[in-house]
Amino acid sequence: MDILHGSSKKGADAAGRTTMYASVDTSDIGRSGWRRGRWMRALLAGAMVVTTGLVGVLTAGSASAAVPTFPDNLLVFPNRDFVSVQGYTQHAGETATVTVNRPGVGVVGSATAVVSGGDVAFEVNHPGGVCWGNGTSLNVSPDIVPGDNVSISFGGVVAGDTTVQDAFVTEKSVLSGSTLTVNGHIGAGVNPAFTEQRIIEPLLRPAIGRRDVAAIPGPLTPARTGGYSSSLEFLGTTFTATYVFIDPAVAQIAANAFLGERFMSWEVVDLVGNRQGLTIAERGEPGGPGFGGCPNGPLASGPPAPSNVVAVNVAGGVKLTWTPATAIPGTAAITGYRVHAVSQTVSATSEQVELGKRIGNPAATGTTITGLLPTDNYFIEVVSVSSVGQTFPPVVTQPVVDVIPPVVTATPLGGSYPVPQNVTLSANEAGSQIYYTTDGTNPVLADILSATATSYAGPIAIATDTTLHYAAFDPAGNVSLIGTQVYRITNTPVPATPAFTTTSVGVGSVTLNWADADPSITGYDVQIYDGTGTTKLGTPIPTTATTLTLTAPDVTADTPYQFTVLAKNANGSSPESAMVGPLTPVGAVVANAGPDQSITRKTTATAVTLTGAGSTTAGATYLWEQVLVSPTDPDKITLTGSTTLSPTFSLPLYKFPMTNNPLTFRLTVTTADGSRADTVLVTPKADTVAVVTARWKLGDFRMTGVGSVVGATITVHKGGLTGPVLGQALVTAGAPNPWTLRLANAAAGTTNPGTITIESTLGGTTAPFTVTG
Repeated sequence: MDILHGSSKKGADAAGRTTMYASVDTSDIGRSGWRRGRWMRALLAGAMVVTTGLVGVLTAGSASAAVPTFPDNLLVFPNRDFVSVQGYTQHAGETATVTVNRPGVGVVGSATAVVSGGDVAFEVNHPGGVCWGNGTSLNVSPDIVPGDNVSISFGGVVAGDTTVQDAFVTEKSVLSGSTLTVNGHIGAGVNPAFTEQRIIEPLLRPAIGRRDVAAIPGPLTPARTGGYSSSLEFLGTTFTATYVFIDPAVAQIAANAFLGERFMSWEVVDLVGNRQGLTIAERGEPGGPGFGGCPNGPLASGPPAPSNVVAVNVAGGVKLTWTPATAIPGTAAITGYRVHAVSQTVSATSEQVELGKRIGNPAATGTTITGLLPTDNYFIEVVSVSSVGQTFPPVVTQPVVDVIPPVVTATPLGGSYPVPQNVTLSANEAGSQIYYTTDGTNPVLADILSATATSYAGPIAIATDTTLHYAAFDPAGNVSLIGTQVYRITNTPVPATPAFTTTSVGVGSVTLNWADADPSITGYDVQIYDGTGTTKLGTPIPTTATTLTLTAPDVTADTPYQFTVLAKNANGSSPESAMVGPLTPVGAVVANAGPDQSITRKTTATAVTLTGAGSTTAGATYLWEQVLVSPTDPDKITLTGSTTLSPTFSLPLYKFPMTNNPLTFRLTVTTADGSRADTVLVTPKADTVAVVTARWKLGDFRMTGVGSVVGATITVHKGGLTGPVLGQALVTAGAPNPWTLRLANAAAGTTNPGTITIESTLGGTTAPFTVTG
């Protein structure tokens, strides 16, 4: 079997079934750039196939929401914290973001890179690729573990993701005579059928012709290449791979493999055996930075520094303020800060005086360093501290002399409000301390804090009529002007926002309905917007009813609009509702070709009915026409009843050069008032077909494949779809719906045809498939 360049291994299990599965050399996985395209295509196509019933095909294990589909894929090597992104050629030249998200923790790693357009789009944390943190603010190499979700996105839209599988080798292989066993762990969420264990050792090649040995789920089975048999069996959350070698010396070579034990698990296998969402666990491989210059791992990364650091000269020292730092998810927690004032005066022995403090509170927002010489100048170093170290490099700043008082702002401003308010106070200088009162007194007398002042720590709840006074001291001790806001709380709220219920369009009209049971409502305002919802058209239309029909001049026929509504009472107006629309008033003549259709091709000609329901009927004539791409459009069909409201046509069985492109039909309605036209798309939905094997020898040419619909007829072409027909076969019932074509003697031809391409009478086609000799 040759599935997308994967070689195969064949044997028989205890039940007598014939089993085929890919066996590719993974010893160079991720280590040699020139090999990546070849080994990756083979590896991804290595799904297990059972000829009496395809195991796992189109089936998911612990699949995430958007496992990529071939040729796109995400491969995760958790031991090396390495991700290989495959395909995504449709995004060639675009910048992608790879994110590692840990449930319950958040994003623990991210990087951006440009898609190459080749087999390997790009790699993260591997030579030739980019480092973790490239193009993002998360400067750490994540320690990828089972359960992490790795995703790729473009412009903030996720294009695929995979969950790191919980399966790996737990110990070095054990040799007993000619039998080698490898033990490991498999989590409850991993599908055992979607796994494979391998041992990589280049010295095996002279003995068995390969650099690796492999074990797939099932009992002991001889290897196609000879030299050993293997099995992979599961018990609870453990697995055991067993290798029985013919030659004890070869067994010893495998046992001595250095970092050679691998365990592969994947989430999905598609119809032709591509493994999607692949985790490759490599026993003994080190994690952390994949190459020089990449950031450390989470257990070796110093914490980020606090932000907004401000240093101000005060009497006897320097006062500092900052915004507390936040640890990168997955890294050690921040335990506090270190602050040092370093004298800029250098002694004759090249020494500088240094004074500082260690703050053991990670939520601290500042400190004051005293004991500094007023005749000396200093610069300040601030770092965060965690169990693995401190920020490097530190934040360095110089103290400033501040004589400008801060300005304090209250939000919202004073006024009359129907409901209680939460008032936020903010100062324009970082590190300022704000104080306020609500009893009518001032919080500051001259520059002295009053006994009645309260330190501001968060929004102030104002539930009754209140006069609020406030002031702030900046880090230099400058005091702001006293601010005053007067709030009146009426406790008579404005109405809730109404919601549209039903809408309809008529000839030159739009009817809107909405609901609101608030008895305090005295009326509503309806605002008309253009069809995009970006521009208001005219002033709001007042109404007292919850049904409003709009006609000319407010709306014009055949023009789209959007609408909002708000409710009013004695206390004011609610916010505008969500928009409804676009709604288009119809003209005197209405052409409605109906909704677009998706038609599944059948094993016989497929009957399709079009509908003009909703079009003008009084005194109207109708004409349906197919809109062709050219006079020789291969998808041209014949309409029956083209001058009626509901014509029909027969979608014939597929035959190249037909396509599965949407068919466009135009309905023209004509009355004494004029004509209107509308179009509808009918999209044929094809089946899925594939070639599994194609082998030729003189006088005997055998082809096998699968299809998604029983009864479809498969036509095999030499070369591409324009090539001569070699024969036809029927897709039969059974998992996964096989088809078989065998040509013998003269029909097999005298030479290997090279490639074949197939088409189904239900529309499915394939790319050229290479015939083996």
